[in-house]
Amino acid sequence: MRSATMKPGRELHEEFYQVSPCILESFPRFRLPLDTFEFREHIAQLVPLTRADQRISKEQRQEILDKSGQGLIFVARKDHSIYAKHISKQLDLVLMDSNLKASEIALIFQQALTDRLEAFLNQPVASVFSDLRTDLLVLTEYLWQDLFRIKDIKKHLWSDHSQARHGVNSTFVGLALYMRLYEGELRRKHLDDVALGLLVHDLGMCKIPAFIRGKATPLNREEREKIQEHCWIGTKLLHALDVRADSILKQALEHQERLDGKGYPQKLSGKEISILGQLCATVDSYCAMTTHRPYAEAQSPDSALAALSQSSGYNAKMVRALQGVILAG
Repeated sequence: MRSATMKPGRELHEEFYQVSPCILESFPRFRLPLDTFEFREHIAQLVPLTRADQRISKEQRQEILDKSGQGLIFVARKDHSIYAKHISKQLDLVLMDSNLKASEIALIFQQALTDRLEAFLNQPVASVFSDLRTDLLVLTEYLWQDLFRIKDIKKHLWSDHSQARHGVNSTFVGLALYMRLYEGELRRKHLDDVALGLLVHDLGMCKIPAFIRGKATPLNREEREKIQEHCWIGTKLLHALDVRADSILKQALEHQERLDGKGYPQKLSGKEISILGQLCATVDSYCAMTTHRPYAEAQSPDSALAALSQSSGYNAKMVRALQGVILAG
């Protein structure tokens, strides 16, 4: 690869970024997964140091770590997908890397949480749930350090539907909505629980047969009844995992309830539905409508918001706040 002929500064950081020792330590010991570059101060240039998957010696590895500690080791931003895939397996590394852009971190969270949620939906057991919860707490810690970071996070949504992608989209949009509604009143523990509730609100769908979930034609009565069981199923699965927080359980149980009483599974109406149940219902519907599903094309954000605002089933204040979240960009 051609050496970079630029001085350290804004231009360099547009195409390359420094790699900290803690990140390098997390890579495979003797085969780095991407190209590395060293900044040579006497010529003010970046020059190739190692190539992706090149075998390096113990001495070379230590030299790279030492130079990284001096701020002299860089990787190309074009290799961000490789970098992001690696960090997504050890998500807490994003809290240690000050060289990543906010948009790059958002992409890492998007992929990491989707992968973790996919694994949990395939195997909803305590050990996998613990890994999912640990990664989600990295996201809430990242946001708690700077609440304005939600602006970048909420922009990174999947356009095609899967159960895991829907959970992640709902989490990003739902947190943005929750933080807008409760600005100035946020508590960290409650933020953690709200985030987890959003992420796993559709958990029960993992027990619904795939041919029903992916059916492109209208469901028959028996299939609709089967789908409507998912709220109870998800709540029971969470109980079995020793989840007891109402802020989590209510989202799983009530996200298909509607203020006009036309939802399910309990046909609740009005104030019988918890505030977080109403919030999750709003976000769940918006995220479903704006992704490509087997039985429906994605609607535009404006169209989905208009549909929500015209329905008597959703909290009007929340819909207006969601409009503000989405249209703010």
